[in-house]
Amino acid sequence: MIRVLDEARSVEFYSKAFGLSVADRVDFQTFTLIYLSNAETGFELELTVNKGRTEPYALGNAYGHLAVSVDEVAAERERMLKLGLKPGELVELNRDGKLFGLFFFVSDPDGYKIEVLQRHGRFL
Repeated sequence: MIRVLDEARSVEFYSKAFGLSVADRVDFQTFTLIYLSNAETGFELELTVNKGRTEPYALGNAYGHLAVSVDEVAAERERMLKLGLKPGELVELNRDGKLFGLFFFVSDPDGYKIEVLQRHGRFL
């Protein structure tokens, strides 16, 4: 679960960036829960919108990042560039002379970092 300031902005980002769509939306008096998923996996992301909040959340130093794996990381980066989502540079991480990870980061509208990894090795 992550807390977001603007439901529509966040739903649009996660739809464009990762193909997630609203699976369920549960409204309470002081907050709303939005569950995002896709048909490919069992992954589900819960967004919480606290009603009446106008200030962005301080992400703090406990949060690191979310990570998702994709078949073609370079193609995903190009797709996100074309959508104006501002992905970071593609990074190649090697260990003992072998590819360990190929990835980039993109930030959602609330500043949460998401690592997008090439499916390879332990990241299948």
